[in-house]
Amino acid sequence: MLMPKRVKRRRVHRGRMKGESTRGNTITYGTYGLVSQECGWITSNQIEAARIAMTRSIKRGGKVFIKIFPHKPVTKKPAEVRMGSGKGAPEYWVAVVKPGRIMFEIEGVPEDKAREAMRLASHKLPIKSKFAIKGQEFAEGGDA
Repeated sequence: MLMPKRVKRRRVHRGRMKGESTRGNTITYGTYGLVSQECGWITSNQIEAARIAMTRSIKRGGKVFIKIFPHKPVTKKPAEVRMGSGKGAPEYWVAVVKPGRIMFEIEGVPEDKAREAMRLASHKLPIKSKFAIKGQEFAEGGDA
């Protein structure tokens, strides 16, 4: 699973997710992309599941780029522990995603194969997403 090698602080605040994505909102490496339409946390397990679904769908033909990384630790206290005595230990890592963020990119495959791979990947994610093509405006359009 993806996680940072080292971090400055092991426990961070939950934060707020408001507004559109200002960075990471253009297709840079590949030809096709998967764009988020909602705010949300995507765990490292979900990113890995989406990556596996895409690579199996394109039969290792093209190249898959992952444009999000889980930097944020989510803590959890053990089961049946009384209130107080500090914050829990980090349980898993998440990537904070806002609307308009390009999460995955694919190159080297035809559009129909890329569209199918992105559709399979979007089923693994907890947020709504849509298919995008490099050079075309993706503010409007259908689902992946």
